[in-house]
Amino acid sequence: MNLFADMRAHVTEALDRMVAAGDLPQGLSFDNVAVEPPRDAAHGDMATNAAMVLAKPAGLKPRDIAETLAGHLGRLDSVESATVAGPGFLNLTLSRDLWSGIVTTAQDPAFGLSKMGEGERVNVEYVSANPTGPLHVGHTRGAVFGDALANLLSFAGYDVTREYYINDGGAQVDVLARSVYLRYLEAHGREVEFPEGTYPGDYLRDVGEGLKAVHGDAFVDRPEEVWLDDVRAFATEAMMTLIRDDLAALGVEMDQFFSEKSLYGTGRIESALEVLDGKGLLYKGTLEPPKGKLPEDWEPREQTLFKSTDYGDDVDRPVMKSDGAWTYFAPDIAYHWDKIDRGYDQLIDVFGADHGGYVKRMKAAVGALSDGRVPLDVKLCQLVKLYENGQPFKMSKRAGTFVTLRDVVDRVGPDVVRFLMLTRKNDAPLDFDFAKAVEESRDNPVWYVQYTHARIRSVLRKADGMGVAPGAPRLTDPAEVEVAKKLAEWPRLVEIAAKGHEPHRIAFYLGELAQVFNSLWNKGDDDHSIRFLHDSDPQATAGKISLPLAVSVVISAGLGILGVTPVEEMR
Repeated sequence: MNLFADMRAHVTEALDRMVAAGDLPQGLSFDNVAVEPPRDAAHGDMATNAAMVLAKPAGLKPRDIAETLAGHLGRLDSVESATVAGPGFLNLTLSRDLWSGIVTTAQDPAFGLSKMGEGERVNVEYVSANPTGPLHVGHTRGAVFGDALANLLSFAGYDVTREYYINDGGAQVDVLARSVYLRYLEAHGREVEFPEGTYPGDYLRDVGEGLKAVHGDAFVDRPEEVWLDDVRAFATEAMMTLIRDDLAALGVEMDQFFSEKSLYGTGRIESALEVLDGKGLLYKGTLEPPKGKLPEDWEPREQTLFKSTDYGDDVDRPVMKSDGAWTYFAPDIAYHWDKIDRGYDQLIDVFGADHGGYVKRMKAAVGALSDGRVPLDVKLCQLVKLYENGQPFKMSKRAGTFVTLRDVVDRVGPDVVRFLMLTRKNDAPLDFDFAKAVEESRDNPVWYVQYTHARIRSVLRKADGMGVAPGAPRLTDPAEVEVAKKLAEWPRLVEIAAKGHEPHRIAFYLGELAQVFNSLWNKGDDDHSIRFLHDSDPQATAGKISLPLAVSVVISAGLGILGVTPVEEMR
C-alpha cells in the first residue's frame, strides 16, 4: 500500500471529473501533480499542488481550482477534511481508520516493495579500483554507496547487476609487477630499494613470497622481458583476491568482474569505435592547448577525436594518439558499449571525487553509442576524512600511504561503516570519527536506529512470553498516529530514493522513524494507557504491539537496503 500514490490517483480522478464537468479545460497534463506530506504537520496529513501547477495552463486562479477539487476529495470516505490554504494549496486530513490500516499493512515484510522498476535492467558499476593494492577509505565510501544503491533499486523492482571494472590494462599494472618483482627478490634474500613511482607497501611482501613459491628462482637476475607478463598476471590476481576479501569484509558481493585487459587485442575496442565512426562522430584533428599551458609548451599533434561536444561535452576527446596507441578513454568507450550490448536499460557509474572531469565525456559516449536510448548516471563520492576523538586518524602502516578499508572495518565493524557512510549525500564531504561511530547515544544514528529495533524486539519477545500475538491495531493517542503517518511515508520514500539514486534517504528516514517511535515510547512513561504491554489485559496488549511490530519490520527492511544487520538485542 502506497497511501500517497493512492491519494494521487484520487486527485487525478477528481481532476478528470472536473474536466468532464467543464470546470477545467481539455488537454491538461497531470504529470506534475504531486501528493506529499505538508511542510507543516499542523496543516494536515497530505497536501497536493494540483491547483498551483494547473492554474497557468488552465487560465484559472489556483484558489478557484483548489476549492472545486476540495469539494470532490472531501466526499471520499478516507478524507476527514479538505481545506484550501494560501493561494491554492490543498491540505487533506485523513481518517483515523486509514492509519490503523497502514499499521496492519506495514507488518508485512513486503510493505514498501515497489514494481516501479519492473522490466528494467540496470547495471551499477562501483569500486572499480586499480588492482595495485588494498582498498582505501575512499573506495569504502564508493563501495557502500554503490552496494546500497543496488539494494535499493532491487527493492524498487529493478533487475540489477553489480559490476566491478578491473583496471588491469594500463601502465599502473606494469608498475605493480615491477614492485612485486622487488618483493620477490627480497624473498630471495636480496636487499632492494623501491624507486619513486613504485608501490612500497608491506602488503606486497606476501605476494613476493607467493611468487617465489610458484616460480622459485626462475626470475632472479633475469631481464624484465622474461618475467614481466607472468609477474603482472600473478600480481593482478593476488591483488584482486585481496580486494575481494576486503569487499567481503564490508558485506559487498559483486555479480560480475569485468577485465579491461580483455578488451585489448580482441577487436572489441575497434568495434565500439566503428559504431561511433559509422555515425560520423570520429575525425582526425588537433586539440587546443590545455588551459594554463603557454603556446611554446604545447606541441600540436593530430589525433583521432570523438565529437563529444555533439553530446554536451566541453571539448572533443581523443580516442587514439598520434602514434596509433589508444587513449585511456578508448577502452572505457568499449566497456560501456559492451554494457549497452548486454541489453541494460540504465547504466550507473559510481566514481571517486577525482573523476569529476570524466563525467561529461562518458555520458557523451553512452549517448552516442545508444542513440540516447540508455541513460548513464554518474555518481561522484566525495572524500572521507577520518578522525579519532576529533584528531586526524593516522595512515595505515601496512599500506604505507593511506588508510585501508580493512583499517576502518576492523575498528568498528561493517554495519557501523555502512550506515555512517550513508549519513551524507554522496556528493557531500563526510567526516568519520571512530570514537563517535561506536558511541551509545542518540547522536550516533546507527546506534540509535539499532537500539530502537532492539527495544522493539524485546517488547515483542515479552508479548510472546505472555502468549499474546499482535491483533487489530488500537491507535488511541496522537503520538501513535504520528508513528503510523511516518510508516505511511515508507513506500513513497523508497520510490523517491530509487528514482533519484539516493540511498542516503533511507538512512535519514530510519532516523526519523526511530525518533517518532521513541517519542511515543517516552510518552508511555507518563500515560500507561499507551504502553505496549498490559499484564492484566491481553486484548489491549494485542492491539498495542501491532504498531511496534510494524516499525520493526520497516526498520529491518531499511537496514537491509543499507546492508546493515538489524540487531535483536543490545548487549
